[in-house]
Amino acid sequence: MRKPLLSLAAVALLASACAGSGLPASTYQAVDPGHHLPTAQPPAPQPPAQNPPMQVPAQAPATTSPGGVTFQDPGTNPWTNPAIDDQSTFGLDVDTASYTIAQQYIASGRMPAPASVRVEEWVNAFPQAYPAPARDAFAIVADGGPTPFVAENEVLLRIGLQARDVSARQRSQAALTFVIDTSGSMEIGGRLEMVKDSLRLLVRNLKPDDRVAIVTFGDDARIVLESMPASRRQDILAAIDELQPGGSTNLEAGLRMGYDQARASLTENGIDRVVLASDGVANVGLTDPVAILDAIDRDAAAGIELVSIGVGMGNYNDVLLEQLADKGKGFYAYINSIDEAHRLFTEDLTGTLQAVALDAKAQVVFDRNGVAEYRLIGYENRAISDRDFSNGAVPAGAIGAGHAVTALYALRLQPGAGPQEHLATVRLRWTDPDTNQASELSRDVSAADLARSFGASGPYFRLDAIVAATADVLHQSRWAGQVSLRDVQAVAADEASRLPATDQVHAFLDMLDRAGRLGG
Repeated sequence: MRKPLLSLAAVALLASACAGSGLPASTYQAVDPGHHLPTAQPPAPQPPAQNPPMQVPAQAPATTSPGGVTFQDPGTNPWTNPAIDDQSTFGLDVDTASYTIAQQYIASGRMPAPASVRVEEWVNAFPQAYPAPARDAFAIVADGGPTPFVAENEVLLRIGLQARDVSARQRSQAALTFVIDTSGSMEIGGRLEMVKDSLRLLVRNLKPDDRVAIVTFGDDARIVLESMPASRRQDILAAIDELQPGGSTNLEAGLRMGYDQARASLTENGIDRVVLASDGVANVGLTDPVAILDAIDRDAAAGIELVSIGVGMGNYNDVLLEQLADKGKGFYAYINSIDEAHRLFTEDLTGTLQAVALDAKAQVVFDRNGVAEYRLIGYENRAISDRDFSNGAVPAGAIGAGHAVTALYALRLQPGAGPQEHLATVRLRWTDPDTNQASELSRDVSAADLARSFGASGPYFRLDAIVAATADVLHQSRWAGQVSLRDVQAVAADEASRLPATDQVHAFLDMLDRAGRLGG
């Protein structure tokens, strides 16, 4: 099963869901009616240019829905001619919140806000079963092929990165500081009780020499439990049991006190995390996102990092939560059910506490002899300048032990490209957390890595293609063409028995059916 990263220091449980914006339609053509669905008409290739600027999609300003939910549409990556720009560079992303936010929308009978849909977070929400690296910190996997959602002259390339695993016995000591929102709104729908139940499970999975501290905040912040070893489990569980909701949401006070506690219990060459749980936007104390983010940035540089996790529905700032995770060098997830909370806190958080890579970046260099155009699907807000791939001063994502990351590219191959045609070189660069030294790994990709048909491709690739197509349609991507949810649903139904047989996949197929009915 896929393990979302907790190799970073703060885990923030923050809150609910949803708003929207759309993108203009494009011009479409029907292709291969017996297999392919209608897709976007390719734009005419552009001539080479000298010193081209990096192509980054324009981001829309943050928008707030009538329900008080704030999202920011990251835009959509363009098709790029490798004769103009042959390098695609981005920071690795381990967020999954966008997918579970959509689950919450659809379960409540509403379509997700288009601006809330980030394709890479949907794909990375699923297990991939990549092989573990034999020697290095990572293994690089490349596969792909035609899909029903792209034109005849297009293929989908999947690049997978699998981090090495670290057993619980081998991992370093961890010091966790829980910062829990106990404001009045946390009583709605049993939000605080779900958080408390999840924290109990996490505590039971810690090693005896790990340490735990608890800070709560409402109108102000207070220390509930000074840092103590996890071997004193009953004392920690008793402190969790006593938490009760009431008051406003002073996020800034909770964060400051939580980081103060984390600094006081800082480990030597260990793992330092803060766990912040909240269901809403800061409304008391310092509410300016810039000031809050600056403080987190400094603490992350000192080795205390933040992961934000949303819980509940209501007044919710998706933009701030994602920025908190980015600045804290952590990940952003969202809890929409007890089952999801249990999976995150038991299988994922404790399983990936140990970081194996810091500031992890990927760069794919496309061969113009084999590739006419390429488009990175998702990762719009993770773009990095090509020249900064080797710049250690430019921050990027951190990857926890056993974690997998997937990136998808749509490719238009050169006419006549044969099976042995070189398509691209995948480069991965990261900082080793133990030695603080930069490491690199690369892998060549050829047309031979691609299946000849969708049916001949692997089950996990087929799943990723269906998931990405669903997200593209819900995001109202201008590259989704005339593909509808019902089209995607039909392909998924046809492939259901050949997809990975996991609970997460079954839940996705059920969600897709419900979304198809909601979308008409």
